[in-house]
Amino acid sequence: MKRGQLRIYLGAAPGVGKTYAMLGEAHRRLERGRDVVAAIVETHGRDKTAALLAGIERIPPKLMTYRGATLPELDVEAVLRRRPAVVLVDELAHTNVPGSKHEKRWQDVHELLDAGIDVISTVNVQHLESLNDVVQQITGVVQRETVPDRVVRGADQVELVDITPEALRRRLSHGNVYAADKVDAALHNYFRPGNLTALRELALLWLADQVDAALAKYRAEHRITDLWEARERVVVAVTGGPESETIVRRAGRIAAKSSAELIVVHVVRGDGLAGVSTQRLARLRDLADSLGASLHNVTGDDVPGALLDFARQVNATQLVLGTSRRSRWARILDEGIGTSVVRASGKIDVHMVTHEEARRGFRWSGVTPRERTLSSWAIALAMPALITAVCSYWLDPHLNFAGESSLYFFGVIAVSLLGGVAPAALSAVFGGVLLNWFFVPPRHSFTIAEVNNFLTIVVMAAVAIAVAALVDVSKKRTLQARKASRQAELLTLFAGAVLHGADLHDLLERARETYGQRAVAFTTDEEVLACVGEDPPRRVADADTALEAGDDMHWLLLSGRALAPGDRVVLGVVANQAAGLVRQRQLAAEAQAAAGVVEADRLRRALLSAVSHDLRTPLAAAKAAVSSLRSDDVEFSPEDTAELLETIEESTDQLTGLVGNLLDSSRLAAGVVQPQLRRIYLEEAVNRSVLGVGLGTRSLRRAALDRVKVEVGDVSVYADGGLLERVLANLIDNALRYSPRDTPVRITAERVGDRVTVAVVDQGPGVPSGLEDQLFEPFQRLGDRDNSTGVGLGLSVVHGFVAAMGGSVHAESTPGGGLTMMLELPAEPGANTEPRRAVRVPRVDTEAAATGPAGTDDTEQETR
Repeated sequence: MKRGQLRIYLGAAPGVGKTYAMLGEAHRRLERGRDVVAAIVETHGRDKTAALLAGIERIPPKLMTYRGATLPELDVEAVLRRRPAVVLVDELAHTNVPGSKHEKRWQDVHELLDAGIDVISTVNVQHLESLNDVVQQITGVVQRETVPDRVVRGADQVELVDITPEALRRRLSHGNVYAADKVDAALHNYFRPGNLTALRELALLWLADQVDAALAKYRAEHRITDLWEARERVVVAVTGGPESETIVRRAGRIAAKSSAELIVVHVVRGDGLAGVSTQRLARLRDLADSLGASLHNVTGDDVPGALLDFARQVNATQLVLGTSRRSRWARILDEGIGTSVVRASGKIDVHMVTHEEARRGFRWSGVTPRERTLSSWAIALAMPALITAVCSYWLDPHLNFAGESSLYFFGVIAVSLLGGVAPAALSAVFGGVLLNWFFVPPRHSFTIAEVNNFLTIVVMAAVAIAVAALVDVSKKRTLQARKASRQAELLTLFAGAVLHGADLHDLLERARETYGQRAVAFTTDEEVLACVGEDPPRRVADADTALEAGDDMHWLLLSGRALAPGDRVVLGVVANQAAGLVRQRQLAAEAQAAAGVVEADRLRRALLSAVSHDLRTPLAAAKAAVSSLRSDDVEFSPEDTAELLETIEESTDQLTGLVGNLLDSSRLAAGVVQPQLRRIYLEEAVNRSVLGVGLGTRSLRRAALDRVKVEVGDVSVYADGGLLERVLANLIDNALRYSPRDTPVRITAERVGDRVTVAVVDQGPGVPSGLEDQLFEPFQRLGDRDNSTGVGLGLSVVHGFVAAMGGSVHAESTPGGGLTMMLELPAEPGANTEPRRAVRVPRVDTEAAATGPAGTDDTEQETR
């Protein structure tokens, strides 16, 4: 079945009109004859929005009961039975009522899409998961309902609904968003001009990134290489020379002025004649990071072509180059990289940056291979001609044949140093002909009168050619060394990528980029583990280049230009590194699983060690008391009988408490604790908790009632009554156990904003500084070896229950000695907490409007 399409209206802020836009689109589709129904549409009491619902078929919501309230939810089954072509589902980030099939509404939407139904939905930018922290920092409001970015990115269409902050504030002041009694509070809190401007910028930037990714995908799918100036991108090319940092900084200023993305690219010549040291490359990488740029390495014998191909691939609009370091004479034979790039750049603007290294004079090492070949042959012919001219006009009267032949010999040696064997041989032959014609008697004739002169010419040519051969071998060795250096540089590059935490996809992308391949894949014989690029090969037969990793299990497959043997060597190492990353990932998963097993075994052993004594002690006491009562040998007085019965009861209470803590710990570990939150008055909860404290004997329990001083006043919290009593009972029990019997335990409460802080204060020995957090770990006693009073689960249960109710607990030292347990809970519904489950109740008050939209809806508050 074809999957349905998802269209999302993304609101820059609450009240911009995303629901209104969704209903407008529904009417347009109805006019075109489409079958459109509305499943969930939140009008928020706005008359104009409600008026647009007229004429649209509605599917009644499913009514669900939660904590005595009846709440409407999306009826997925009813929509599937109706099977419309298009369904409207408002508020994509909504959290469903506990007990629903899915936790979040976007999961319901995906079920509808899988059934082939098109869905139109809405979401505000502050509910995007990646922007949650940013929105909280800007507005001061925690957005408790979020939707993963991948859900919105995966939509077939995302349309931004946006108006200016001034227009939105006018809409608020006219009563089109909130009720009149909430407008002033909203305008002075969440809907301040600065907040709205920041939210608008976040929405535009987030959507721009998605549009940019979609554009890159479209260009790749349609093989478009022409420049589309949709966004400014500045590519700066560096050679790795001393001028590179100057050029990068200049490009950074150019990019900053146009708010453009900066990309640094280093083209490595494939022949290995040019390279950059690892230290200099590291400095360039650090500089790029400081400027917010990315550094890329590409290889290619044709440097201008490789550079322009990369620039077009990233859709660059500007290209920054350094001016040539070659002299004017060197540019006569070849126009150079800069001129070639300018000539072939097309729509890309090219900036030439001057630097101190420009025109430092002629350097033979900086000449390209093509320039070297042409220059060598030209010098091979020009050198003998020059020596002949000099000897004919100036030196012939002063030199004999030996002196003149030595000059020709010197010329051949010079040609061999510059050009190699072949140009030197040509120069030797041509020089011998000129020497014979102009200076060997009889002159101006190829006849040689003396054998000595002929032997001199032959020996001169032979020696010159031999020297040229030695020079050529030396150059080949130098070239090989440079190629090896280049390979080492690339190996360092790939190894550095692995060491810096690159994953398999990043490593493959770097290899694809470096060698200019169309696509790269890493596979086994059965599956593709990772792939990058366009139409990656999935089998060895589909690849242009296939390299097997050293483990005989994995293959590195490349599609693109043919690779040199040296490149295959480097990529073979990359294949081994990729296999190493796969093995590392597998080992990490196995280590994580093993760690879980070890932790479970540790907890099991700790539980057995702790419980063994605590189970035996009360059982033994109860057993002894029962045996005594059943004995016929001893006649017990009524007082003794009462004492034995009390022992049995107290032992049973200890066992009940132990089993309760173990069950609570298992419930917390399984994540099945679902608090039923409501308003609880602390004074009632504390008093009931004191009665539930189990301390060993009734006399001690009665004494404990006298020691606990309750000073909470009429403060109330929003919590689960049963869980709160267990929490307070465990905290009071812990305080009474470890404080002197003649000292009180005080319980105080104070409301600060939307939070209530409850303090349980004792004057016992306390705990060493820095170990307060360890109190809440299971089976933790901080050195207390008396296992007769529990297994160390009480405070662990406290921590879990408090977190489930959306609160927090921590320990502090009591001034003057002792320990104070600080418990924080929400004061009322709508407080900024993050409880375990979320459900929205359609109710609003002035304070909620003052703080802004707490949940997905614009005017609804959230309770958990």
